[in-house]
Amino acid sequence: MLRETLVAMRDLPRLREISAILVRHGLGRFAERLGLPSAMAQMAKLLRHETTETVTAIPTPVRLRLAFEELGPTFIKLGQILSTRVDVFPPEWITEFEKLQNRVPPIPALQVAPLISKALGRPLDEVFDAFEAQPIGAASIAQVHRARLKNGTPVAIKLRRPAIVAKVEADLRILDHIAYLIEMEFPETRHYHAREIVAQFARSLKRELDLAAEGRGMDRFARDFKDDPHVVVPKVYWDFSNSEINVQDYIEGIPGGRLDLLPEAGLDAGLLARRGADAVLKMILINGFFHADPHPGNVFYLPDNRIAFIDFGMVGRLSHVRRDEIVDLLSALARRDERAMAEALIEWTGRNPVDEQRFAYDVSELMFQYEHVPLGQLNISQLINDIMALIRDHGIVLPADLAMLFKALVTLEGLGRQLDPEFYLVDQLAPFVRDLVKARYHPKAIARKGKQSLLDGITMLSGLPHDMVRMARDIRQGKFRINLDLARLDSFGRQIDKSANRLTMGIVTGCLIIGSSIVMTVNAGPMLFGLPLFGFLGFMVAMLNSLWLIFSIWRAGKEY
Repeated sequence: MLRETLVAMRDLPRLREISAILVRHGLGRFAERLGLPSAMAQMAKLLRHETTETVTAIPTPVRLRLAFEELGPTFIKLGQILSTRVDVFPPEWITEFEKLQNRVPPIPALQVAPLISKALGRPLDEVFDAFEAQPIGAASIAQVHRARLKNGTPVAIKLRRPAIVAKVEADLRILDHIAYLIEMEFPETRHYHAREIVAQFARSLKRELDLAAEGRGMDRFARDFKDDPHVVVPKVYWDFSNSEINVQDYIEGIPGGRLDLLPEAGLDAGLLARRGADAVLKMILINGFFHADPHPGNVFYLPDNRIAFIDFGMVGRLSHVRRDEIVDLLSALARRDERAMAEALIEWTGRNPVDEQRFAYDVSELMFQYEHVPLGQLNISQLINDIMALIRDHGIVLPADLAMLFKALVTLEGLGRQLDPEFYLVDQLAPFVRDLVKARYHPKAIARKGKQSLLDGITMLSGLPHDMVRMARDIRQGKFRINLDLARLDSFGRQIDKSANRLTMGIVTGCLIIGSSIVMTVNAGPMLFGLPLFGFLGFMVAMLNSLWLIFSIWRAGKEY
């Protein structure tokens, strides 16, 4: 109750705005079903008449996507993150989330120069020899302008929108509260870990708001590919960059969506597809730090069949352990080893209970469909989509980094197919997997792992006596605790609170009836309709309280 009150009071104007937009798109019942703060529910009731049959005839995924676009940057970014959750949402939802665009007007041209000067902490003409006030790209979080440094270097200025941080923080508080309510009120959705998805999204969005963090990521990619002449990452000029502004090399090339310009420029589309795939696979499997959204808008094609990547706001990270697990899965896939593939997928189920026997059978059925497909012709995108459908059927939710990885692979293969219809990602994938498996069983690697395991075992055994003594001392002193996660305890507390409120109201109503009856016997004081005024008012208030109690009890009965 306190949590709900604080969220409602702090963000009431934004809650009203969200409610109005949801209702306008035929999603008002969603707010009511969740039992969101009363301001939202009341707004939904007041505006429900605005929802027409024409609106509700539109499929729900489309209406949600339109609502997200109207709700602004936080919800647009949320939709883009949700588009990576192919393990949670079916294809028709993913398709709509992928359509989310940052259709926002640019910052007025007269405000741009003062904002850049403020972010730089110095006058504009001290840094730039030329500057274009009209942006070459405008998104919900930042927009990009062309400029030229004093030394003649062409650069792109990425400028964060003013006042965007406060609005995003308010939206994130509301989203966290909504996720909390979903987990509390809909037990069947709890295995999707809505709050974890929102937390992952919040971390990603806060990194994207911090243009300095994006710049550090660009430096990391530049270091990873410093010896690769075919991959270009824009240089960040740190003397002029911070959390509000990012000044980087301007990339002059053919945009990823203009494939019709490649022949005229003498570029080889097939070679570009292979080099792009090699670059992203190296990010994923070797470096563990990858561009999570390698779609055509974030890619440029340069002379000598080079590829430039831009917009590093959305990136993924993979630990060494996770990369080993991915190699195991890909290796099992290449061998058509359904048992090893099922074990690798079950390893990722985490806290989600799964019928392993039925899951293994379904994996076997899935692999049977691809049994006679030559490895060189295997469509990775289709296979990943089939695996994700199987995972959804079993109620399994992948860790966030894996969901982002699989979405990046699907996007990558789609980009490669646009360049070359004969492109198969598995052709580029196979050498990476083969080399990584070979390196894993190299004598030096085995010796290194054995040494580390031995050290871990010695450390654990040496600390065991101390741990046992500490546990025994805690037991003697009554400090030994067992933590239980009672997920419905907060909900139970709210129900007690509601019951106490109804009981109190009933007592007050009874007192009003008794008191008013006594007042009615006194023929003194102001009169109304020939009756004592205060006695009459007491009976009216008691009647209203009684109606409220009846309605409250009836509504509680319907909820259960």
